[in-house]
Amino acid sequence: MPLELSEEERATAAGEHGAGAAMAMRIVAESARLLGAPRLISIASAHIDGALYHGDSGTLFAERLVDGGAKVAVRATLNVGALDLAGGCRVRLEEPQRAMARRMMHAYRAMGCEPTWTCAPYQAGHRPAFGSDVAWGESNAVVFCNSVLGARTNRYGDFLDIACAIAGCAPYTGLHRPRNRRAEVVFDVSHLPAEFLASEIAWPVLGSLFGREIGDGVGVVTGIAAHPGEDALKAFGAAAASAGAVGLFHIAGVTPEAPDVAAAGGGMTPKHTITVTPQMVADAQRRLSTANAPDRIDAVAVGSPHLSLDEVARLEELVAGRRLRVPLYACTGRHVLETIDRDGRRKLLEACGVTIVADTCVVVTPIMAELPSGVLMTNSGKFAHYAPGNTGYDVLYGSLADCVESAVSGRPQFGAATEAVGR
Repeated sequence: MPLELSEEERATAAGEHGAGAAMAMRIVAESARLLGAPRLISIASAHIDGALYHGDSGTLFAERLVDGGAKVAVRATLNVGALDLAGGCRVRLEEPQRAMARRMMHAYRAMGCEPTWTCAPYQAGHRPAFGSDVAWGESNAVVFCNSVLGARTNRYGDFLDIACAIAGCAPYTGLHRPRNRRAEVVFDVSHLPAEFLASEIAWPVLGSLFGREIGDGVGVVTGIAAHPGEDALKAFGAAAASAGAVGLFHIAGVTPEAPDVAAAGGGMTPKHTITVTPQMVADAQRRLSTANAPDRIDAVAVGSPHLSLDEVARLEELVAGRRLRVPLYACTGRHVLETIDRDGRRKLLEACGVTIVADTCVVVTPIMAELPSGVLMTNSGKFAHYAPGNTGYDVLYGSLADCVESAVSGRPQFGAATEAVGR
């Protein structure tokens, strides 16, 4: 089916609203054609992942849009950049790359994007309405938006995300279409111990397993007795999107499009069921660690996705004023930083040896010391997947409590709950 553009869309692509808007509309239209979309749809908002510096071409692309007078047509928040503009840590990005990264961040602000600089915009006040169409980038934000909020977006990569925000529209394909949101697989966790499902390590581990099993499909999780909380769903989705290419998951009785399995399947019976066993969980947990029984750790990193206020409070509770032996990097957004700065809590954490990282994270820009044979401990399924390739560190996975105790001692420490799963 050929792509049909409206008269206004054709006029924008022809340059009637400026060179920048024309460039954006042509990018969106050509993407729609390649994807086989029949038309474009209006979007309510965007979340832009393209402002992270990966090379000069990205900066020059953004500045060309600015030079063409481009402005976003909808609300557009910004994902992490390559610099900590809030000044919490030193980014080891040298010139001329540092200047190009700063220029890139400035260009996106010049187009009217909100300087949120967080991978968790949904916890920073950007929560699209259920059923609304949006164009979001960043894998964890996409999966949370689709799954937990029930808004509709595909995984919009660099630099289609900003093009959609400027054009105010997106291709009508993929997860924008109701038929593509139906669960085709049941992911049954009812055979797992209730104490594991209630633990803090469960959701990154289950998300990692879900991603590997489901790939880029849509599945529905069954066997969850109660809502696990927003931060648990955030961790599950981030791990699933990193281990696979999950853009949408359902949890029966928890997520908005899945009051039950029948609703998650859109009235159709899912094709097959994956019965999750304790052994599958133990294997999934082991896969999150690449370090082989190390006797020390060199750093701890938490906050991928960015820590919420509740997660920072839990970190404070666990640190309890103790001095850390190894650096602990806590990544979060300005929406959290503002509160802990105002309350004096940031200074207390920093006095214990915690480095607060805002606007960016340790896996996407050089912040941690260069240690090719170092060991990084994390409670994040997403960090566990990306850190070895992006930082050169081996990874050790554990709970947040494990991470703090290990940072205090400088050696790996695991609580009974973590050991019980199958370390």
